[in-house]
Amino acid sequence: MKKMKSVFISILGVLLFAVGFYFMKSFDEPQGILKALPYLLIGIGCGAFGHGIGDIFSKWAAKKNPEMAKQMEIDQKDERNIMLANTAKAKGYDIMTYVFGALLMAYALMGASMEIIIPFVIAYLFVQLYAVFIRVKKNKEN
Repeated sequence: MKKMKSVFISILGVLLFAVGFYFMKSFDEPQGILKALPYLLIGIGCGAFGHGIGDIFSKWAAKKNPEMAKQMEIDQKDERNIMLANTAKAKGYDIMTYVFGALLMAYALMGASMEIIIPFVIAYLFVQLYAVFIRVKKNKEN
């Protein structure tokens, strides 16, 4: 069943890529959302295809080498590796906060239109508020 899911995701990725490419080539002067839609479909399609194919090859390699599959499962569940991954995510989040804030400031100082700035500000505030929510939740648990 999981292999079928990976195959489905891969096929869906190829279809999204094809539809995005078709939209890109078929409209001479796209207006509104049609300016960005082809690129969005191509990006999502490539990501879905890569994820699906990666899962397929991963399962194929695990089937070929059961010892490697067992070791990979142990590594994924190892508490030290989980802690390292969480620390890396936290550090990545910390630097992302400053970089994203600086990028917002740069766009604002360059005089970018509000249609560009406002969605970025909303996304930035959403991420920051979610971090505060998780922090408060974790403090209550401990």
